[in-house]
Order: sequence, then C-alpha cells, then structure tokens
Amino acid sequence: MQFFDEEARSAETFPWLVRFRRDFGDDADVLRPDLTKALDLESYVADGYRTAVAGIRRLDGESDFEYRMRRICHLHLTRFVRVLLDRKDRASMAVGLEVRVPYCDHRLVEYVYNTPWSLKSFDGREKSLLREATADLIPKSVYDRVKSPYPSTQDPKYAIALQEHAKDLLARPAHPVFDLVDRERVHRAAHRDSPQITQASRRGLERTLDLALWLDMYAPDVLVA
Repeated sequence: MQFFDEEARSAETFPWLVRFRRDFGDDADVLRPDLTKALDLESYVADGYRTAVAGIRRLDGESDFEYRMRRICHLHLTRFVRVLLDRKDRASMAVGLEVRVPYCDHRLVEYVYNTPWSLKSFDGREKSLLREATADLIPKSVYDRVKSPYPSTQDPKYAIALQEHAKDLLARPAHPVFDLVDRERVHRAAHRDSPQITQASRRGLERTLDLALWLDMYAPDVLVA
C-alpha cells in the first residue's frame, strides 16, 4: 500500500514505481539494453512526474507531510485509479458482470480530496474515514476486515501458458517485437523450469507478449536507430 510505504511516500517519483522496482528490479525490463539507454526512460518518467504534480497548489498552513500525502492522493486519483477502473471494466465485462464503483463518484472524490491525511488515517489503518462513516451500518467483521488488493494470478498453469506462448513467439525470429526486446532474455525466461520462474520473469513475458500482440494488431512503423 503506497500510502503507508515510507520509501514510496518520500520518493520524488510515482509512488507505485517504488514498489514495482523493489519487487521486479531490472528483470522485468525486456527491452534491448541499447534501446533502453537511447530512450532515456528515467528522464521520461521524471518529466512525467514533474508534470503530474506541477499544478497541485499547497494549502495555507499545510505541513510538508500533509502536502506530500495530498500529492500522492492526486497522483493516485489522476493516474493510478484509471488503470484499476479499466481493469475492473475488462474483468467484469469478460464474464457479463455489471460492477458499480460508487466511491468513484466525482462529487464524493472532490469532497474528500482535501481532507487532511491525519484525519484519513486517524487510527493508523487504511480507509479510516470510510470505516467510521459506515460503522453503524456494517457488521463488525466487515468493519475490521483488512484491505485486500486486486489478486494476482498464482496458478502455476498461468506461468506455463506464458512460457508456451513465448516459445511460439521465439519460433518467429523475424517478428518485429525482436527489434525492441532482448530476445535472449525472453528465451531464458521461456525455458526456465516452471517452478523456478520468478514473478519478475513472468512480468517480463507478459510485457513481451502484450507488445507483440499490439504490433500484430496495429502494424505500426517501428524505426529503431
């Protein structure tokens, strides 16, 4: 949880990237090293972060800590939540399920946004305001329930399926994706013993296959110097 992660809270970048780099490191970066260097992705991310926080005005009398937490809230609302909402739409529609997200109503979001972090976390837990606002309406078991994130797929069959798709892709050495990704790194991840495949390697395979599918679907002109 980025709001309670001290390293993420103090970093001068998008807070979710801190955990991503900590969990995955460089193993999830499947781009060719020369391409990564030429793109200067670190500068791109830094510029994106500066742009994202540039318009956040500091409130009168706001402490450094409160200002930082409000910036994280702003980043979460304007950058991160939209990814979760897209994922929710795709997952629910895939099985014909109608899902509502009442807490994302813009009037509620605007009302709560400037609430001081000290009030949002007055009891040291996540969702403090929501818990207390509904304390007389929900069972105690729900009130005391620990927040759980979107689950990740842990079934070993998923990793095996990724590897099989990657092997099929490797069998097409002329595929344009290999103008962009490190083929040897993909090969190592695809042929690693399934029980030993790391989360980072799995993530790298996912990104490679996503990119390959995007290239197949849209056939863009890719110019690599």
